[in-house]
Amino acid sequence: MGELRSEVGRIVEANGTKLYHEVRGDGPPVLFIAGATGDAGHFADVADELSDEFKVITYDRRGNSRSARPPGWVRTSIAEQADDAAALLDALSVKSAVAFGTSGGGTILLELISRHPESVRGAIAHEPMLVGVSPTAPELSPRLHLMSQEAFAAGGRRGAQERFLRWACTDEVYEAIDGDLRERLLGNGEVFFGLELPHLLSYLPDADAIRRAGVTIIAAAGIDNKGTFMAEGVEWLKHHIACDAVWMRGHHAPYLHPEQARGFANAVRPWLKQLAG
Repeated sequence: MGELRSEVGRIVEANGTKLYHEVRGDGPPVLFIAGATGDAGHFADVADELSDEFKVITYDRRGNSRSARPPGWVRTSIAEQADDAAALLDALSVKSAVAFGTSGGGTILLELISRHPESVRGAIAHEPMLVGVSPTAPELSPRLHLMSQEAFAAGGRRGAQERFLRWACTDEVYEAIDGDLRERLLGNGEVFFGLELPHLLSYLPDADAIRRAGVTIIAAAGIDNKGTFMAEGVEWLKHHIACDAVWMRGHHAPYLHPEQARGFANAVRPWLKQLAG
């Protein structure tokens, strides 16, 4: 599968779609999987920090930002998203990589481990969105639906996306996001609310398949989210997969804040080194 240049980064054909991706550095490969809004730019500052030691791969998930929506693409699944990640690595001739997935990207990461364990050398699941196994799911799912409906009514898809990002990432982080990146994120509201969110809310991880994969997993969450929904996925992994659970400084998305990204990169660096072996 040949690569095609874009203005920044590259476009690669993978799993029947074209994925925009960026590669920094030349060490052990690390794949970053974004959650809601699915943009490689989530990790640009973190990738810059880590590129001195790792080959950092970031990408716009299918139909988001610079990964153009495939013709006729009207539905997705967590399995499709996981297959995209595995196909991207294959297209880049990366046999296996340490994978970092956050929020909805953490959900995709767990499915990637279940479906393509050979592609994952080790994994960091950062606050994975596991509403389907959450004890607060009966209250949370309707709350998210109501929030999105109210935001749609007030400001359309862009307004709904902004409200979701402010809710998930905090106002401080949202206001600090680079202007060009923020515009791309807001433009992904149709894909997130229309195609992705229903699957994220209903996804049930296969604990047996994850354990059988034999992939070392580190479950991570922000200390400020301890005891909240954001950390429930970490608690589920700790108890059902028997993996290590670690706590980091900050909230849900410090990697999006230019002044917090370096600290985030420094926090995950030793875990990446450990998993890369």
